[in-house]
Amino acid sequence: MRDVWAGGKSFAACPFFVVNPTRQMFVFYAIVPVMSRRAYFYGGTLVLEGVAAEEIDLPEVFLWRHGKWRTEAYRYSDLLSWLRQSTIHDTIPRWQALNYTLHDRRQPHDYQAEALVAWQQAGWRGSIVLPTGAGKSYVAIRAIHKINRSAAIVAPTIDLLHQWYRLLSHAFGTEIGVYYGGEKIIQPLTVTTYSSFANLMAEYGNFYKLLILDEAHRAGSPAFGEGAVMSAAPARLGLTATYPTEEEQRGAGRWRIDELLGGPIVYALTADDLVGEQLATYRTQRIRIDLTTDERQIYEREFARYMGYVRRQNLQHRFGPNWLYELQRLAAREEEARAALLARQRVSRLLAGCQGKLQALDELLHEHMHDQVVIFTEANQVAYKIAHTYFLPVITHLSSALERKEILDGFQQGRYKAVVTSRVLDEGVDLPSAKIAIILGGTAGARQYIQRRGRVLRKVESKEAVLYEIFARGTSEEGKVQRRRAAVRQQGEEISRVNRRSD
Repeated sequence: MRDVWAGGKSFAACPFFVVNPTRQMFVFYAIVPVMSRRAYFYGGTLVLEGVAAEEIDLPEVFLWRHGKWRTEAYRYSDLLSWLRQSTIHDTIPRWQALNYTLHDRRQPHDYQAEALVAWQQAGWRGSIVLPTGAGKSYVAIRAIHKINRSAAIVAPTIDLLHQWYRLLSHAFGTEIGVYYGGEKIIQPLTVTTYSSFANLMAEYGNFYKLLILDEAHRAGSPAFGEGAVMSAAPARLGLTATYPTEEEQRGAGRWRIDELLGGPIVYALTADDLVGEQLATYRTQRIRIDLTTDERQIYEREFARYMGYVRRQNLQHRFGPNWLYELQRLAAREEEARAALLARQRVSRLLAGCQGKLQALDELLHEHMHDQVVIFTEANQVAYKIAHTYFLPVITHLSSALERKEILDGFQQGRYKAVVTSRVLDEGVDLPSAKIAIILGGTAGARQYIQRRGRVLRKVESKEAVLYEIFARGTSEEGKVQRRRAAVRQQGEEISRVNRRSD
């Protein structure tokens, strides 16, 4: 037996002998592959074959599992330099060149070009934070064209998956893959949802060189981060208007966004940075209403019931921002906790649809009867009540994809002057014609507020956008509004610090 090389790989030449009728002997060699050192992708992990730890300086991230050295696929970029210097054959990448023509001829705004340059200088890894309406999706399209290799885009909902499908189809004029519960079509450009993300990466995690996480703040969820860990993509781009705070990322079981994307925020702007140029000018108007006598009595009784339990158990001090999750956990096995949780739900329903808020909504709808209006509620029951009262279309999590499309198309075409929703339109969906947003309730956090504000910030001519927030005086909503305003300011300050560091 002797070793031979063919196609850059090692083979063993094994002799075998044939004697013909004339009794002459000929020697032939059967070429069979030798078990060589190689790295390959399997089920969201990187696997080394034919490698013994004592023979090579093995990085600490590898663990011995099932007879081979393995590590998570997202470490591929960090291991590239080591692989290139080793004698291990790298068979991991399966992405391909796209060479697509970019049919979208728009020139990027200066800030979009700057964001792409900052991302490139950071090694094609990290997050770009831009307000809703500032063109994050166009930045992503430019990134795909720049990398020119297979890419996977992850969206939080099926509605946004279909929106990305349309954007990419128009931008590149090619077939786009979609991977979610209803369809599983793989293409060099494929869009998936966070719910299907891990399943796609388990099988095709080495097919995509570029990974784009839309609404990247969602990726830190314990259920969603796994997909990014199972991807071998060395180029990673996070897009969001609301980057999670340090406190949010320290939650139990959560993934850090900078670890999943291989880098921190590389470029960031707030809505105020772009108002008047790329975004519409806007104003926020807060309307305080009073509870009726009966509503006040119910509120005081139920609020005291659930907060009494929370204080006795010291949940807010012991569990911080996760205290409500702990209350829900306790409610599954303790009668007193369950009574407290039910009281809290009664308070929420009361505040969501109290009489004063509905009266204020009626006045605003008459004032803006000629404008495109989006009404945000905190409860499906209130959304359906408003829809029934004013004969308006309503979108909730119960609405089918076809129903949502018909309503949104009708709203964009002006057939519907207003649409009611309960949180479904908080993120991502384009509503460029909407210039009035009415929020019934002061319970939204900073992220929800920024996302809802973004629904009316897309610039249309010189129209001013108005965000109305209606909340009940002398209730827990007032405190939440104050805390949220502080959180929004804090995020703006953090973005300013990022910009100063980049300068």
